[in-house]
Amino acid sequence: MIKLIREEPSIDEALQGLRLRRVGAVSIFVGIVRGETGGRVVEALEIEAYDEMALREMERIRVEALKRFKVEEVAILHRVGRLKVGEIILIILVAAAHRDEAFKACRYVLEELKRRVPLWKREITPMGATWVEGEGVEGC
Repeated sequence: MIKLIREEPSIDEALQGLRLRRVGAVSIFVGIVRGETGGRVVEALEIEAYDEMALREMERIRVEALKRFKVEEVAILHRVGRLKVGEIILIILVAAAHRDEAFKACRYVLEELKRRVPLWKREITPMGATWVEGEGVEGC
């Protein structure tokens, strides 16, 4: 399951598709909006995506993780739009027979997502809005 979503996701709903016969572990990463960055107060975060390209790259990362690690399934749900402090930005779920592979694959998916997927973040602060410099999109 790969999705860009506007509403806050439910971890329980995301887990439903990962309860497979061979699965003994699900590693979950949940990213949330921080209320402070670099000593500055953050009121909200706006996330924009080039949907088609982002979804395509997210699917590539999912398939790579399935091939590279001994895992059964990978799900990535990423928010877009305006998010409040404390809201979920991202959920990555990796289902595997054993925890070690699930943890490794989850970390891989997170790092590749941050490096390769075209998403742009803008922090809203009391002083105005600022675009956040990320790790960058490969090839751009």
